[in-house]
Amino acid sequence: MRSQKVYAGPSRIEARALLYATGKLEKEIGKKPLIGVVNSFNEIVPGHFHLRTIAEAVKLGVASAGGIPVEFPAIAICDGIAMSHEGMRYPLASRELIADSIEAMTLAHGLDGLVLIANCDKIVPAMMMAALRLNIPAILVSGGPMATGHYRGKPADYSTCIEKIAAYKLGEMDESEMEEYAHSACPSCGSCAGMFTANSMNCLSEVLGLALPGNGTIPSYYGERIALAKLSGERVIELVKEDTKPRDIINKESFYNAITVDMAIAGSTNTTLHLPAIAHEADIEINLELFDEISKKTPNLCHISPSGENFMFDFYIAGGIPAVMSELNKKNLLNCNTLNVNGNTLGENIKAVVVKDYEIIRNINNPYNIEGGIAILKGNIAPDGCVVKAAAVCNEMMVHSGPAKVYTSMEEAAESIFNGDVIKGDIVVIKYEGPKGGPGMREMLSPTSAIVGMHLDKDVALITDGRFSGATRGAAIGHISPEAMEGGVFSIIENGDIISIDIKNRSINLDVKDDIIKERMEKWIKPDPKVKKGYLVRYSKMVSSANKGAVVE
Repeated sequence: MRSQKVYAGPSRIEARALLYATGKLEKEIGKKPLIGVVNSFNEIVPGHFHLRTIAEAVKLGVASAGGIPVEFPAIAICDGIAMSHEGMRYPLASRELIADSIEAMTLAHGLDGLVLIANCDKIVPAMMMAALRLNIPAILVSGGPMATGHYRGKPADYSTCIEKIAAYKLGEMDESEMEEYAHSACPSCGSCAGMFTANSMNCLSEVLGLALPGNGTIPSYYGERIALAKLSGERVIELVKEDTKPRDIINKESFYNAITVDMAIAGSTNTTLHLPAIAHEADIEINLELFDEISKKTPNLCHISPSGENFMFDFYIAGGIPAVMSELNKKNLLNCNTLNVNGNTLGENIKAVVVKDYEIIRNINNPYNIEGGIAILKGNIAPDGCVVKAAAVCNEMMVHSGPAKVYTSMEEAAESIFNGDVIKGDIVVIKYEGPKGGPGMREMLSPTSAIVGMHLDKDVALITDGRFSGATRGAAIGHISPEAMEGGVFSIIENGDIISIDIKNRSINLDVKDDIIKERMEKWIKPDPKVKKGYLVRYSKMVSSANKGAVVE
């Protein structure tokens, strides 16, 4: 065991002495697996507020299987709370901080294995990145999705809260109704109730094989979730004894499967950032072209909010990710030989699984769409690609051409939309919100929700080098690469320029003559950075483009 090198023998007496100070016993040190239980609990984030219970179950499982659990923290930022202000610069950038901190704690203390307890948007991919980077026995266990909210007999969730701001400004709701809605939208702890980024990544952790089946959908408040945590603690000890490491489980086919399921469930567009970043840690290249290639041959089987009216609880009752994979396997769209941390192949895990509700998970022969939920567009605006959640775009906006309304920040755009400056037919352009220019590649949920709330979602598109919440719906096209801060055609779009978008044919172009584009690019001057000190300055200097997963290189 790795821990023996740190704690065993006469030459490591000082290390043992320090562990004895924590109540560890002489008969345990260096003889039992030392398991890091990485707990992203905090008292701010609802997705993480209940993780003490999960951690206790994990530690019970580790101890009962013959290991020594040692718990330590990881930070967790709530994208929802960080939304619509300067705080939104930090969530994506925190992904690297989390992975780096787990690396530091693990290697400094000679841990034999890891149980990674996560739940929300950037924490889940960060912990999988750390697992693949360190490549020691590891298993991920999530906190689960929250209960579905209801307001006056209708479903409500976090994403629709922001849309209600427009309802208030239009006089459709008063302050007391707004407050009632706020009390109704998030009724329990857990990750947000729709197929937003957190739940998308928790679901895909199962497919990749780093989490036990059921990890993505078991509700946060179910006893089954606690049982899963205990089983994860027990299983990590077996992984240590077998010396089964993450890179023994995950390969390129695992990522093919994950992207295929992602397309079937219409997962968050942020998966196009996180899956390549996770793969990067395993020296596996995943590019945007692969997402589009797989999307074109994968039917969209689920419309979970924001793509439809169903929620994660409905998805769980219908059979969850194993049921989706079982349905996809009817047309041999998955590699069934990939492994899961439970020791079984994907094929073995889904052998007896059936869909329990074909209204929630469509039959493979009756999909919502013959193509997947995400599309990759290219053109002179985005020669390296950009991303749209096609499943959440209404038919009227799949092909659209209109004049640009140009803004250089999320706040400026949202205010303008709420003020009525954006009219039917317009295309909202938000520049300098990319990984470098933001910095931090902020989510544009405020302006996209403003478009929906102002009843413009069937008439107005939005394009940006920023990113979107998994809760975003409408013709919202993000991750434009190269970003405006790096120059290129996107950086020189002006008010009134005609932009043509064709999601069906995967194109996005600025309809301006080449000589004018050339002249503007020659005159373009890189703007001063928006942030001049602190972590984000260092981050902006090292972060890659969105089409490469916004990894720190």
